[in-house]
Amino acid sequence: MKIMIIGATGMAGSEIVTEALKRGHEVTALARSEEKLAKLSSSPALTTSVKDAFDLTAADLQAVDVVVDAFATAPDLAYLHVDLAAHLVHLLRGTSAPRLVFILGAGSLHTGDDNHLFVNDIAKDPNAAGFIAIPQNQLKELNFLNDVDNVNWVGVSPAANFHPGAAVPAILGNDNLLFNDQQASGTSAGTMAVTILDELETPKHHQARFTVADR
Repeated sequence: MKIMIIGATGMAGSEIVTEALKRGHEVTALARSEEKLAKLSSSPALTTSVKDAFDLTAADLQAVDVVVDAFATAPDLAYLHVDLAAHLVHLLRGTSAPRLVFILGAGSLHTGDDNHLFVNDIAKDPNAAGFIAIPQNQLKELNFLNDVDNVNWVGVSPAANFHPGAAVPAILGNDNLLFNDQQASGTSAGTMAVTILDELETPKHHQARFTVADR
């Protein structure tokens, strides 16, 4: 499988690069830093590219089987999550390939007895003003994707604490925030990478979002 990863040097993107190469796939890694790209694997199956994701063309995307959007940005530019999703969808309207995979936030998940959005809990953090735009815009990104019915997309949300770390056994769900038996709600970048590669190799979701947490 030929997989393009946008944001390939970030916490999630770099783990997806490693997992995809480990499974024998061909990977094209996109990022804005040549220095960071140089730190990725030296595998002959890896091609790196210093490129702005907004400069990608339909031809670029159609040269691969999958495009993974692991894009991250500063809170004051959080609207770019929505803009990039719209750009990728625009390039692929009416096509079934490549498949688009979006890493979404936990804020769009539901939780509590009243089934409220978790982003409402995040907003209560005393320091929320400095970062709340990111989960808010990832919620907007999901709302946009939910109206897209002529592109082959899937979204994946982590649990409340998305953190660096190796893959561990996982719990999968749909739209509700997940907790393990110790009532912890976390997802390691390694677990996210394994979950995404499992979904790519054995598709179970289409035009839908699901969620994963560390068991």
